[in-house]
Amino acid sequence: MTIQIAPSILSADFVNLERELKAISTADLVHVDVMDHHFVPNLTLGEPIVKRICEVSPIPVDAHLMIEDPDRWAPEFAKAGADSVTFHMGAAHAPVRLARQLHDMGTRACFAVRPAEPVEPIFDILDEFYMILIMTVEPGFGGQKFLDNQMNKVRRLRDEITRRGLKTKIQVDGGVSPSTAAIVAAAGADVLVAGSAVYGADDPAQAIASIRQEAEKAFRA
Repeated sequence: MTIQIAPSILSADFVNLERELKAISTADLVHVDVMDHHFVPNLTLGEPIVKRICEVSPIPVDAHLMIEDPDRWAPEFAKAGADSVTFHMGAAHAPVRLARQLHDMGTRACFAVRPAEPVEPIFDILDEFYMILIMTVEPGFGGQKFLDNQMNKVRRLRDEITRRGLKTKIQVDGGVSPSTAAIVAAAGADVLVAGSAVYGADDPAQAIASIRQEAEKAFRA
């Protein structure tokens, strides 16, 4: 199994998004945070802009919906062209039904867990999801300090996936950098979201390569 890197455009220059997307063409995914100022205390991009990002991005779009009522809105982001759509525990009223609807639309359904939420409640429905996102910062703003106490959650999730022979990926978002990539990968995460560590670097491609290298050396299959 290989490590995937998903730079977050939350840290990019929103005035020059097409240029910023080209700068991360060596990554595997582009992570697009959608916030509605209700589920989290921030407001970012809506469906029309995500649709345009999908049209010009050189790599697949991973839409992370930090919004209320994903049951209503997640399919719209699938229609917009997102390769994967992530919604949050507690926000969806019918997560399995929504996951199956997204799959039927040809979009990978993913589930997100915030730092204060346990991961065990989703064990029984793991096989419905392509990927589980473990937040290692409180969702809403980029540039926060990495919460290493979330690694126990990643380990428990990886052990459950391995025990059941599932192919579910584990994504980690928050504070990922070359200095934390090995910690995250050693715990069992195989998709790493990095924002400021990539877009704050002089050379985003080199930052992506450094994160990938550190993670691949430590990944626990």
